[in-house]
Amino acid sequence: MSTGAVLEVIALGVEDAVAAQAGGADRLELVTDIAADGLTPAVETFAGIRAAVGIPLRVMLRLRDGFAAGDVEALVRVAGELRGAGAEEFVLGFLGADGGPDLGVLERLLGELGGCRWTFHRAIDHAADRDALRKQLAELPGLDAYLTAGSADGVDDGLDTLLTEAARSGDPGYTQQLLVGGGLRLDHVPRLRAAGVDAFHIGGAARADGWSTPVSAEAVREWRTVLDR
Repeated sequence: MSTGAVLEVIALGVEDAVAAQAGGADRLELVTDIAADGLTPAVETFAGIRAAVGIPLRVMLRLRDGFAAGDVEALVRVAGELRGAGAEEFVLGFLGADGGPDLGVLERLLGELGGCRWTFHRAIDHAADRDALRKQLAELPGLDAYLTAGSADGVDDGLDTLLTEAARSGDPGYTQQLLVGGGLRLDHVPRLRAAGVDAFHIGGAARADGWSTPVSAEAVREWRTVLDR
């Protein structure tokens, strides 16, 4: 793993994963169906990627578009299947009708995950109250990162929020790592790094021509170089 900032890359399959690792990614987020903003991949996909690369993998637990949990029993079942296949890190996050975190669903899933480390994903950018959500989730077992753009509309719109939250690092509800992603560009990095942000998440930016092409080791290497300056 690099000694600089954490670089997490979205992988849809083995080819993406191998290229991301070759380019210097520290960790992968495994998803399928990027048109729905990333859903749970097949257990076989996870197993193939796990066999192909040595870096940590975080697997998405999300079976439908949007931030409502949907079929909770199906979520619990797939979480158990992934754990059985060796998955040790996850990405999840569900909101209730009030725009707050769906604590019942989260606690049910975390019971299945048994202390695994996990990221609360960009559902935070759609929450009614970001600060309240963080404080409600502060003591959940295994939660060590928030994937956020600072805004539902992406980093351009959310940059001020991200800088404010970075300044609160260590406060109650702000002990988890701030993992910035969602419309993230290389030109955002200097301000974020100067503010103390040390984790970055890229998807389309890791590809030569957006989502129509696989991850490019060269594109990932460019990010690695910038983050390590």
